[in-house]
Amino acid sequence: MMSLDSPPLVSPSSCPDPPLSLPSSPVPSSPAPSSSSFPAPHVLPSTGEVMVLALGKKKQRMLIALSILPNLFLAFLLSSDPLLTFSPPHHCHLPGSLASPELLNTSLPWEKGQRPGDSGGPSQCKQYSNGSQSAVVDCEAGWDYNATEGLRNNIVTEWDLVCGQYWLVPVEEVCFILGVLTGCLGLGYAADRLGRSKTLLISLALSVMFGVLVCVSPYPSIFIVMRFCLAAASAGVYLTLYITRLEMCEPSLRLLVTMLAGLMTVAGELLLLAVALGCQSWRGLLGAGAAPLTLFLSYGIPGVFPESSRWLLLSERSADVNSFSERRNSNRDVRDDESFTELDSELAPSSHPHLSFPELFHSRNIWKNMCVLGFTSFISHGISHCYSSFRGDVRGTSPSFYWMYLLSVCAGGGAWLLLWATVDRCGRRGILLLSMTLTGLASLILLGLMEYLSEMAITVFSVLGLFSSQATASLCIFFTAEIMPTIIRGSGVGAVLALGCVGRLTSPLIDLRNHYGYFLHHVVYSSLALLAVLSILLLPESKRKVLPQTLADGEQYRRPPLGRRRRDNVPLLATPNPET
Repeated sequence: MMSLDSPPLVSPSSCPDPPLSLPSSPVPSSPAPSSSSFPAPHVLPSTGEVMVLALGKKKQRMLIALSILPNLFLAFLLSSDPLLTFSPPHHCHLPGSLASPELLNTSLPWEKGQRPGDSGGPSQCKQYSNGSQSAVVDCEAGWDYNATEGLRNNIVTEWDLVCGQYWLVPVEEVCFILGVLTGCLGLGYAADRLGRSKTLLISLALSVMFGVLVCVSPYPSIFIVMRFCLAAASAGVYLTLYITRLEMCEPSLRLLVTMLAGLMTVAGELLLLAVALGCQSWRGLLGAGAAPLTLFLSYGIPGVFPESSRWLLLSERSADVNSFSERRNSNRDVRDDESFTELDSELAPSSHPHLSFPELFHSRNIWKNMCVLGFTSFISHGISHCYSSFRGDVRGTSPSFYWMYLLSVCAGGGAWLLLWATVDRCGRRGILLLSMTLTGLASLILLGLMEYLSEMAITVFSVLGLFSSQATASLCIFFTAEIMPTIIRGSGVGAVLALGCVGRLTSPLIDLRNHYGYFLHHVVYSSLALLAVLSILLLPESKRKVLPQTLADGEQYRRPPLGRRRRDNVPLLATPNPET
């Protein structure tokens, strides 16, 4: 009887057996029960597993929906900088309720444009002294703003961050990006050490608190500090939800669920613009994003948003693992027949490895994958700004704010739809290579043929570059989350996101210097994009592969041979595959 049941437990593939020190049974020390005592539970082969929570498919789908919904309001906090820092046309305040064009010409000196094609206009920072056109002085009575786009009242118009104070706007943008970078690194590490659920609740509480403090900031200095803290907390919420959502899904659903979360963020950015047109105040705009996050603090209620089972299996809290296993066993009869839990094929709680920093430092393959994806994320995030502002920085004919905002948001949504349609068919590495190649080619064409391209051609290649760079940035994060082992997934994804923030830092730094060095900035990123194309060839392929758990599992994700084609259902080296 036992001899007839044993063959299905043997892997038919060429993968090596798991190490002898890692038992494949959930109870390693108990003797094998007889078939007459009780029915043997379903045991997955060692070559495959399906990641479904022990509570069943319906509970899993509900938890995935709960992890996607906060992205709608996180967009208010993470994508509102263009609206908050947009500088509308302005000039020195002149006597009278309405300054006519004749009064502007006689009271303001004419300034020539600094870029090719810019004819110039009345000065925004100077005026004639006492009606005499012989002496030019700085604005004496403040500024008047012509806010026809964006918010009528933002931080620029409220605190007069123009002319001599304009440098505070790039400083705020730099501090905001540094806040996101800090949150990705710090709270990503906390998600690995404290757990996904605890880190999520801490980040949500901090986001609500700092969101309120930002809305009541009385001075620019306090606003910048509070905005830095709000960016760090919001990035922690986004990152924790991202990796938790991925760990809830079986391999066939990971891309679909991540795409839905990305589209929810795009919907939030569109809703952000609609709210901005309605409230016209930056305090109300940020309050509309921070207030709904208080509702998600209910995720801390026991049973509403449980801890990731993958992280529990690697944690040191055996009591939590045992209680999760008890719930799994008690609900086994009420689950769907096709629903399996990864706890059946994972290690016993007493034998799970813990993070070993010496072993981490010697995990060369993990470091190689992280460096390649981090470098690609750095290029894709940094070069994206070059496409959105190419016409304004080179030709001096920048389009309207609404057009550029909608174009950037729609390009992000289109990028997610393209990834959903192609990545599962062509593989992660192939689509990443294609999108990065298109990003570099669009940049080189714009730089090399700038003087010969028409306005329509510049628009087409700018849109192509913006679209492909956003697709590359999104796929980099998804790729990283799939090949980083659970024990360092938060830190790995956070590090790649942080390198993307380093690439974004160049945009406000260029603005701080009045766009000097923009051409060199674009040339450097274009050259690095070609280098990134070559480095992507060193990455493995994670299509339809299980998420690695330990550092040893992550080391098995290596680049497949270039000279031999492999079938999709053949795993990478010793990496188990759920399709076999």
